[in-house]
Amino acid sequence: MSELLNYLVQNDESFRRARLPALYSDFRSQRTLNPDGFVANVAAWKRGLSSAALAGYAPSKSTTRNHLILDLDGDSLLRSLETKQFGRPLALGTVLQDAIASGEMMPLQQFLKAKESIYYRSWGSLPWAVVSWGLRQIGIGGPGDSLPKGQFVVLQNLEVVSKAFAEATANRTSPFERTFSKAHFQRTFAEGLIDKQRLSETDLEVLVKFLSRDKNVLATDGNTIKIRSSSEDTAITEEDSAIASLKELMEDLTRQTEVLSRRVDDLNAAAQDAVRRKNRIAALAALKSKKLAETNLSRRHATLSQLEDVASKIEQAADNVQLVKVMQSSTAALRSLNAQVGGADKVDEVLDNLREQMGEVDEVGNIIAEAGPAATVDEEEVDDEFEAMLAEERKKEEEAERVKKEAQQEKEAEETRRRLAELEKLGPLPVPGTEEKGKEKDRPITPVTTTANVLEGISIGNDNKAEKEAQMAE
Repeated sequence: MSELLNYLVQNDESFRRARLPALYSDFRSQRTLNPDGFVANVAAWKRGLSSAALAGYAPSKSTTRNHLILDLDGDSLLRSLETKQFGRPLALGTVLQDAIASGEMMPLQQFLKAKESIYYRSWGSLPWAVVSWGLRQIGIGGPGDSLPKGQFVVLQNLEVVSKAFAEATANRTSPFERTFSKAHFQRTFAEGLIDKQRLSETDLEVLVKFLSRDKNVLATDGNTIKIRSSSEDTAITEEDSAIASLKELMEDLTRQTEVLSRRVDDLNAAAQDAVRRKNRIAALAALKSKKLAETNLSRRHATLSQLEDVASKIEQAADNVQLVKVMQSSTAALRSLNAQVGGADKVDEVLDNLREQMGEVDEVGNIIAEAGPAATVDEEEVDDEFEAMLAEERKKEEEAERVKKEAQQEKEAEETRRRLAELEKLGPLPVPGTEEKGKEKDRPITPVTTTANVLEGISIGNDNKAEKEAQMAE
C-alpha cells in the first residue's frame, strides 16, 4: 500500500477497507442510477485528497511539497494510489473535474491572475450556473471524465491555512510588527501554520494573494507585505517599505553575527588544539583569524545596535501617530458633546431652574404639613410596649432553660438506670470471709445479700466494751 493510500485509510473514515472497492470502481454510471452514492463517493475523494495534500502526502514535482496546491502533471497521482488488489481509481478524473467545476479547486495561474475575488459571482453568470447545475443532475453537460493536467489550488486547504495565519498574527499590533519584506514574510511564516509541515514558496505566494485579494487581511505591492488593521488603507506607503527593508537588514545582520560567533569559537578551539600539538604556526594563524572574526563581529553588533535603536524610534513614532489620532478623535467627540450641553451658562441656567422648582416643591410640602394634624408619639406607650417585649423574651429564655435542665436530668437518670442494669447482669459477687457461710446457707447471693452479710459480721457492741476495759486498765 502506498504512502498516500495508507494515510487515507488511517485518517479518513470514508476510506475504510470495506469502502475501497466502491471508491476504486467506475462509479460514473451512478450519477443517474444512484445519485446519492455518486455524491458520497465524489465527496469522499475530494475530502481525502484535500487532507492528504495539506498533510504533505500528495505527490509533488518540487522538492518541497506543496500543501495548498495539488500537482496533477502526468499520472503521478494515479500511481501513488495504485494497489495490487484494486488497481487504480477508475473515476478519479470525474472527481477532479467535478471539483474544478464546483470551484473547490482552481487552476494555479487562473487563481494568481484573477483581479476580482474568487468568491465574487456576477448576476449575469447566475442563470447559466443554475441551468448548468440542472443539466448535470440529469447527466447532460456535466464535467468531463478525463484526469485534468496542471497545478490546482485547493480552496479548502487555503481556508484552513488562512485561519491559522489569523490566529498566529493576532497579537501583532504595532506597524513595525505587521510589516515585512517578501523574503522576510516567507521566512517568518513558512513554518508554524501547518503542524510539522513547511509551506513552499508557491504555497506562500498563493496565500498572500488569497489574504490580500479575497480576505482583505494583507496589503502588498509585490515587494512589501503588511498585515492590515481595520483602520488602515490598502496601499503600501514609503514608511512601510522603509520598515520592511530595515527589518530584513536586521535579520541579515543577526544571522551574520551568529555565523561569526560560531567562527570565533571554532578558531579558538583550533588555536588551542595547535598549542597542544606544539604547532606554533597553526596556532598563530588561528589566533590571527580569530582576531579578524572578532573585529567583524564587533562591527556587526555595533551596526545591529544602531538599527535596533532606529527601529525603536520608528515604533515610538508610530505609537505617537496613533496617540495623536486618538486625541484628535477624542477632541472632536468632546466638542460635539459640549455643543449638545450648551456651555457653562446654559448649565447654570438649568441648575437655577432646578433649584427653583425644588424650592417650590418643599414650600408646597410645608404648607400641606401645617394644614394637617400634627403627628404625636406617646412615650409611655412606647416604654410599656418595650417592657412587655423584654418580659416575653425573658419568659422564653426561662422556658428554654427549664427544658434544657429537664433534658439533662432525664439523661442522667437514664445513665443511672443503664449502670444498674449492667450491675444486675454481672451476677453474684463473692464477699471476703463469707465463702464458708455462704455454703451453709441456701439463700442466693446477690449484690443486696452480699451487703447484708457484711453488715452481719460487724459487732458494734463488742467493740465498745473492749474499748471501755482498755480505758479502765489505764
